[in-house]
Amino acid sequence: MEENLTPLETNDSNRTILINIEEQMKTAYIDYSMSVIVGRALPDVRDGLKPVHRRVLYAMNDLGITSGKPYKKSARVVGEVLGKYHPHGDASVYFTMVRMAQDWSMRHTMIDGQGNFGSQDGDGPAAMRYTEVRLQKFAEAMLEDIEKDTVDFQLNFDDSLEEPTVLPTRIPQLLVNGSTGIAVGMATNMLPHNLGEVIDGCIAFIDNREITVEELMKYVKAPDFPTGGIIYGMDGVRQGLATGHGRVVLRGKMHIDTKPSGREQIIITEVPYQVNRDTLCDKIGQLVIAKTIEGIAHVNNESNQKEGTRIVIDLKRDAVANIVMNQLYKFTELQTSFGINNVALVKGRPKTLNLRELIYEFVDFRHEVVVRRTKFELKEAQKRAHLLKGYLIALDHLDEVIAMIRSSATPEIAKDNLVNAGWGLDEIQAKAILELRLQRLTGMERDKIREEYDNLMKLIAHLEELLSNEGLRYDLIKKELAEVKEKFATPRKSEITYLADEMNILDFIPEEDVVITVSHLGYIKRTSATEYRQQRRGGRGAIGSKTRDEDFIEHIFVASTHHTLLFFTEKGRCYWLKVHEIPEGEKNSKGRAIQNLMQLPSDDKVRAVIDIPKLEDREFVEKHYIILCTKQGIIKKTELADFSRPRQTGVNAITIVEGDQLLDARLTDGDCEIMMAVKSGRAIRFPEGKVRPTGRGAIGVTAIEVDETSDEVIGMICVKTDEADKTVLVVSEKGFGKRTPIDEYRVTNRGGKGVKTINITDKTGPLVGILDVTEKQDLMISCKSGLTIRTAISDIREAGRATQGVKLINLQEKDAIASLTTIREVEEELAGEGPEIEEGLQGSAAGEESTEGTTGGNTEGADEQPQSIE
Repeated sequence: MEENLTPLETNDSNRTILINIEEQMKTAYIDYSMSVIVGRALPDVRDGLKPVHRRVLYAMNDLGITSGKPYKKSARVVGEVLGKYHPHGDASVYFTMVRMAQDWSMRHTMIDGQGNFGSQDGDGPAAMRYTEVRLQKFAEAMLEDIEKDTVDFQLNFDDSLEEPTVLPTRIPQLLVNGSTGIAVGMATNMLPHNLGEVIDGCIAFIDNREITVEELMKYVKAPDFPTGGIIYGMDGVRQGLATGHGRVVLRGKMHIDTKPSGREQIIITEVPYQVNRDTLCDKIGQLVIAKTIEGIAHVNNESNQKEGTRIVIDLKRDAVANIVMNQLYKFTELQTSFGINNVALVKGRPKTLNLRELIYEFVDFRHEVVVRRTKFELKEAQKRAHLLKGYLIALDHLDEVIAMIRSSATPEIAKDNLVNAGWGLDEIQAKAILELRLQRLTGMERDKIREEYDNLMKLIAHLEELLSNEGLRYDLIKKELAEVKEKFATPRKSEITYLADEMNILDFIPEEDVVITVSHLGYIKRTSATEYRQQRRGGRGAIGSKTRDEDFIEHIFVASTHHTLLFFTEKGRCYWLKVHEIPEGEKNSKGRAIQNLMQLPSDDKVRAVIDIPKLEDREFVEKHYIILCTKQGIIKKTELADFSRPRQTGVNAITIVEGDQLLDARLTDGDCEIMMAVKSGRAIRFPEGKVRPTGRGAIGVTAIEVDETSDEVIGMICVKTDEADKTVLVVSEKGFGKRTPIDEYRVTNRGGKGVKTINITDKTGPLVGILDVTEKQDLMISCKSGLTIRTAISDIREAGRATQGVKLINLQEKDAIASLTTIREVEEELAGEGPEIEEGLQGSAAGEESTEGTTGGNTEGADEQPQSIE
């Protein structure tokens, strides 16, 4: 080892310390590489900035060069940054400023530049002595509250000043603008994303801390580049968001245009991110000369700063434009790939992060900033309130205070006299009283002091509550994020194109309306709506489903194959199922056991099904509610958002008390009137606003008074207040029904007995269904024997509340109606075909009484031979 030793230091006595040169080189190189990693090349995960970006923004803020102030020379800012915070070359600082001002480099620029800051064609910026800058409002949002002890400060390079270690940003800047850097032994390449999507993802994460990366991808869909373009394929994007490593293929955007002469042109309106337009034109020209691409006559870059990118490619007469476009994608930078490498500093250490981890680190940092800001504001408010309290004490003893001050020889004696006067003043308050201006003693000023003190005490109470309540803090973070989104978010610039092997499964499933049937014993199937023929009122019906003797159709409704169904069970649970996942069967088939499709316990059964057309649409979900009712007259209202995250095991929708069961569920927009009917023939009508929204685990409130021993709720409808064309249809167990105008039911408070809705006799049997209908609809009735009949609503006459109605269906002696549903009637497109069903509305299931005697006999339709039911 002797040859590896080298002298480190020699002193006056010729004493030499020998060290191992390998160890010395290793240590020195590690120190250098860590300095590059931490202090130069990698962004901080919290504010998404490298030290040079952070120092530029902080220095400009310190100089007061904000968005509302005049521009200042770039050289002034560069000098400020170099002299105070960044001991490196002036070019590194100036080109950092330039890039933060270029709207083709940053998704959201942070610096407002005046002058020549270069172009997308590769032109360089003017010298710093010619250009001027000031902060954008976007950057100001990143610096907001920095004076409120929200972040740690550190000494600058010569220990003469302090600089922030991170900015207290309100914006998830790292995801929004991305970052690129090459360190020692590692690099980062983080792509820009859409601000609105990222904020939606952050809010979704706050709402559900267990959210997965896949669920977050519904909000943050893909990168969003400042120059637009088309993201070609999503597999690499998903991999990048899920793991931090991936690949994005980006294409330029172009279209074919025809000149007045008839010659075709290809117009390029967007090029991929970081592609030089002049270089692209030169490359196309070289490929044409080399005959790699044929069919191009001329290329001209007509782009300008005002109108954006416009590259015109003139084609030869015999050229096929689509072939030329594909060759351009293949041989030029019009198709470019970007590697995703999400490396950032987390607590000073480089780490590769996926989408969820990036959002987690930002939200966690925002929470820390809110806590520190609140503590600072509370401390300042308490200090100010302390002084005001001293002022109020002085004002209450004004004459004595004035006399005491006048009689004191020095200010120190006066201060001591005030402290020792027995009024509860301390030295700080006494000093403030001595410095009080005489004008504050006027009546108006005294009232202002009292008002300011009262407001401060309210503020202190609010801040203390904020510090003690984590939920309030996260609500505040969500509110501030929503404000940022409203202020700065812009529509997505980069389009997303799926490759053939990435298409959504719904793209391969034809969207059509189908009839969904669920039997009493839990068998489900979907059938084309055209299999059900329309019949006249009073007909015998057609076979709707083969069922076992003790089974019958309990739910029948219409839905699109692209929709999602919510299943609510009698024990108050909710399950999800896509319509296209339901097995298809013929009209007279039994279907498949519902337990095979969802994790439904054997002792529970489906009571209500709701068709949701847009479960992934956040705006739709936030504007709708689920109304639930039970057999004992309990009603509950819950936001649809609480049911927007499907789980295989289902979730609790309502807490059911012993002896009760969930009966029905409805989807509303929050502005409906609710009607509920009971078996004995009564109904109640009240506004939906009488029921306030509660969480999924709540019990609910009383909607209608029910005799638990002999009566129960049989159904519920929700009608919009502006739906004047609707009437209330009620049907009894033995097939009698009628329509009554809604206005005949007076609006009352919930919890009452209601009014008579049908005259119940032995001939009619008890009430089993209530629906809100229009004359443009058809009624579909399913019996416990398996019979199904379809008849026009317009054929059912209107009658008063106290009548028994007309016979809707001829039933066998022991048969009874099991369920009702309405479907919209449309014109038959082709003669001889069954009518298409345009829109499924709502159904009403009968209760479980009278289950005996459901074996069928012979039935006959309007144009078919009698047949037996198995």
